Amino acid sequence: MNTEKKGLNISAKSFITATVIIFALMVLTYGLTFLIPGGEYARVADANGNMVIDTAGGFTYREGGIPFWKWLLSPVLVLGAEGSGSLIAVIIFLLVLGGVFNSLDKCGLMRYMLDKITYRFGKNKYQLMACVILFFMAMGSFIGSFEECVPLVPIVVALAVSLGWDALVGVGMSLLAAGCGFAAGICNPFTVGVAQELAGLPMFSGMWFRLIGFALIYSLLWSFLYRYAKKIEKKGKEYSGEVDFEADKQMDKGRICFVCIVGLGIALVLSSVFVTVLQDYTMIIVAVMFLVAGVWATLISGTKASVLGITFWNGLISVLPAVLMILMANSIKYTMTEAHILDTVLHGAVTAAGELPKWAVILFIYFVVLVMNFFIPSGSAKAFLLMPLIVPVAQVFGISAQLCVLAFAFGDGFSNAFYPTNPVLLISLGLADVNYGTWAKWSGKFQLLNLLLTGALLLVGLAIGYW
Repeated sequence: MNTEKKGLNISAKSFITATVIIFALMVLTYGLTFLIPGGEYARVADANGNMVIDTAGGFTYREGGIPFWKWLLSPVLVLGAEGSGSLIAVIIFLLVLGGVFNSLDKCGLMRYMLDKITYRFGKNKYQLMACVILFFMAMGSFIGSFEECVPLVPIVVALAVSLGWDALVGVGMSLLAAGCGFAAGICNPFTVGVAQELAGLPMFSGMWFRLIGFALIYSLLWSFLYRYAKKIEKKGKEYSGEVDFEADKQMDKGRICFVCIVGLGIALVLSSVFVTVLQDYTMIIVAVMFLVAGVWATLISGTKASVLGITFWNGLISVLPAVLMILMANSIKYTMTEAHILDTVLHGAVTAAGELPKWAVILFIYFVVLVMNFFIPSGSAKAFLLMPLIVPVAQVFGISAQLCVLAFAFGDGFSNAFYPTNPVLLISLGLADVNYGTWAKWSGKFQLLNLLLTGALLLVGLAIGYW
């Protein structure tokens, strides 16, 4: 059995491409601070202490701009900005993953587990593809998992390659599927749940229409990946479904240990649907479970503690370039906030909506959320920012708050797996050794088809009076 792999090092090509793109966006954002005047909406605290826009208080212009030195240091200053706790958590999460997967890789356990899966399901790999896509979409749609799916992305990528496909299929089956499920939002607590609460709707009401959307989006994603995987097979060597596999008792003990502990972590995350207190700690739960599972399974597989320490440290160091990309991506929102132009952009969009026909307003709301998601990846943060503005504007046109929530969920979720400002995408592409330009070109075709599908769903919802 060949266990020689390069681990989870962020590839130089992927890192350089992503860094250049993000830096260009940073420069563009800084340029906008000279063109867009500063402004801000009045804000008030809601019943839960969250700051939301006070529509009665209105919008006022104010002095804007940001000093050059502050923009230049923004990737560092963002660590001390308001709401930086989640950013720091993502970075720690990434470092843990780097250490764990490098340890699993170097001890040969990762390769052993993949060979066993390929040996078991190799002859039914398209059924396996359908199940994997459904699993990740369900994780995103029912419990709002997106960041928490990152640890599984390298496993699915390696599985896809071992089944005769490529890394694009692997990222598509995992991260892209999680993003699609997140946007379909059957009962996503972080987008649909928060948005409905702010809109004054019963929690997770209107689920029937979102279920239809989930089924249609799943069908589109599966057919997209299926067609691409078939093209790969036609270009390459015919895959027989056979793999050389020899059972190893010690490796099997490590495999069982890893699967059981990770399974417990996934079960805890799934239980957050019912035990709501866990919803704020899902990323921590996943990180701790993967750390425990990786360390314990590696030791059981026969690796010495001293060797484990070295491989864990090397894995942690190997993902440091991704930390820089994450900080740079988050600095874009920081620059707009410090320059006080974020609210000005939002005010201009709301004003423009008043000039549109009714059918175009709901599509425009979708577009606004898509644009804001480029700067603010957090779904709940966008909900607090946008919903107090979106709902009153829509209601003037006779558009239901329920349809606004659906447009918000669509605008927030799909592009998480496309925008280079999303740290989870950057992490996943780096770990999968996929160049961002390649990913954007490949997944852009699906994003366009999905945009047409979801836009049509919003128009159908408007036509039938979806409430």
